[in-house]
Amino acid sequence: MPKNPASALDASNMFDTLYRFPEQVKEAVSIGENAPLWRQQSTSNRYAFFGLGGSAIGADLLRSYAASTGGADHLNISVHRGYGVPAWMDSDTNVVCSSYSGETEETLAAFDDVRKKTMRVVCITTGGQLGKRAITYGFPIINIPPGYQPRCAIAYSFFPLLTIMSRYGAMDNRANRLNAKGIREILAHTDDVRDLYASSTAKNPALQIAKKLHGTIPVIYSANERMDVVNLRWRGQIQENAKQLAFGNLLPEMNHNEINGWQHPKGKTKNFSVIMLRDPEDNRRVQIRFDALKDIIKANVAEIISPEPKGATLLGRMFSQIYLGDWVSWHLAVLNKVDPSPVPVIQSLKAKLVKAR
Repeated sequence: MPKNPASALDASNMFDTLYRFPEQVKEAVSIGENAPLWRQQSTSNRYAFFGLGGSAIGADLLRSYAASTGGADHLNISVHRGYGVPAWMDSDTNVVCSSYSGETEETLAAFDDVRKKTMRVVCITTGGQLGKRAITYGFPIINIPPGYQPRCAIAYSFFPLLTIMSRYGAMDNRANRLNAKGIREILAHTDDVRDLYASSTAKNPALQIAKKLHGTIPVIYSANERMDVVNLRWRGQIQENAKQLAFGNLLPEMNHNEINGWQHPKGKTKNFSVIMLRDPEDNRRVQIRFDALKDIIKANVAEIISPEPKGATLLGRMFSQIYLGDWVSWHLAVLNKVDPSPVPVIQSLKAKLVKAR
């Protein structure tokens, strides 16, 4: 394993966590293969996931991926980031409550409502109050490893979900074959590029993208499917790790409003850089829109960056962009001279919320 070149700044060694991502994927798949399932079999195709931040991103990825692969397009997957539960939820709904720490107040509040509506609940956590409540009410727990920042545990928030959905019969055989091929691609690709992404050489694309973004405000664009959650992941990682503003939007919707905003304030738009997360399977008309968008705004922004996804499967391409974005955010944190792990502003907000109870 290479030595962390910013160990004095990166006190919690996020560098090592990023480098070990292939090992995390293997462990996360194994956790899913041995995890408890919903205790009551349901014929419902409705799956409701409750979580916030890094604990919700896995469910978002599952929703986006399942909707785009075709093999699981019959699934009705919804992700809820808040205190309550949707009015349509009933006793047949399959539920996952996810909180890495087990202390997320919104997820705990949702859990208390969920348990009154259905017994089909699985919890993903390292413990905390969510773990205790799951034990109290007899719900299965998928135990994931402690010691990570929730956003650094994306392997554990996604791959167990993907695996248990396959085991539960929610995905058909074609989807399961695609899943297995995609996981193999992820392991091969991330193992192949991690030394490069961890390096300080001019050939490191993660470092070069970080340098282009440094001193600017990134705006991330993707289509409204396939890379939509990867888009969200890039934003969140830049915001939390690099402590830097980042925004984003989706095509084609932004073509009907936001595209017009790149004209003003005059001169100020040059403070922004644009990242286009494209996929070769994007709708043909959306691909044309991307090209047209680039032509229209290129004179008004600092940079336009279009990293190429790697992989024959959608799952492989999604995680090739996620892994790249995670390293970009780490290098950007170093350029900003901030420790990527602590999130003191979020902790300050939580303290204020505790006082306001």
